[in-house]
Amino acid sequence: MPQYEESSVAVPGGELAVLRWPAADPAAPTVLALHGVTGNAAAWSGVAGHLEGRVTLVAPDLRGRGASREVGGPFGLARHADDAAALIESLGIGPVLLAGHSMGAWVAALTAVRHPELVARVLLVDGAVTLPLPAAAVMEEALVEILGPALARLSMTFANRAAYHAFWREHPAVGPLWSPLVEEFVDRDLTGTEPELRSSCLLEAVRADTRQVRLDPTAAAAIRQLPCPGELLWAERGLLDQPQGLYDARRLAAAGLDAERLTVRQIPDTNHYSILLGPVGATVVAERLLATAGR
Repeated sequence: MPQYEESSVAVPGGELAVLRWPAADPAAPTVLALHGVTGNAAAWSGVAGHLEGRVTLVAPDLRGRGASREVGGPFGLARHADDAAALIESLGIGPVLLAGHSMGAWVAALTAVRHPELVARVLLVDGAVTLPLPAAAVMEEALVEILGPALARLSMTFANRAAYHAFWREHPAVGPLWSPLVEEFVDRDLTGTEPELRSSCLLEAVRADTRQVRLDPTAAAAIRQLPCPGELLWAERGLLDQPQGLYDARRLAAAGLDAERLTVRQIPDTNHYSILLGPVGATVVAERLLATAGR
């Protein structure tokens, strides 16, 4: 597995944990990558391996997740965007190629809008395009529908790591991907001591951030206000590996995206998780990052 360095960066409310996979060439460009709503920085390990040290990859645990669990609120996409900007500034690496998966894609687009001097280009992975809720939807029901088992696990405890692995192996979109890299991602999410291990994700943070993904007009508008070029990669299948993904050609055509500013590509044979955690998706994401970085 690709080896990373771990550090932290001061943000309002605490220290944001950061993973860094260094390039072989110290002069190589840096990519900043943001994970999804119940994820952590290790979600990018597979992509890091496919980058083969040709660029430096930096990924934080966003506040309320992973080793940044103790960095409390207020939560929300703008707060994450400002945290990303603080990370870029603290490392002196801007303007950067900024990537984001799922919720991280909304944060990446919003970071570019709020801090245009720090972002050269964005790569948005199965996220950032807000679709309207059904008219009769209740937000709590929508949360369950969107996150499924990912939300349920936040209120659960597990006797040991094996029990947590077993829970994830039953996930229809993640279980078939099981590998040392997926195990690393899953293990980084655990906190506490046996027999009461639990997810590091704060339920308060997940609820607040998911509501903004679905309802916040500023977050929804960010992808149409990008001050830089971007690319959207979308998965063929959904969060539970169902045939209908978050997006399809019809939904994206109706979203009114700027074709001159944003390139849109479907990644076949992927679902919402495997587009980043699986070998096919990680390879394509890495290829697009390297192409954009000119490496």
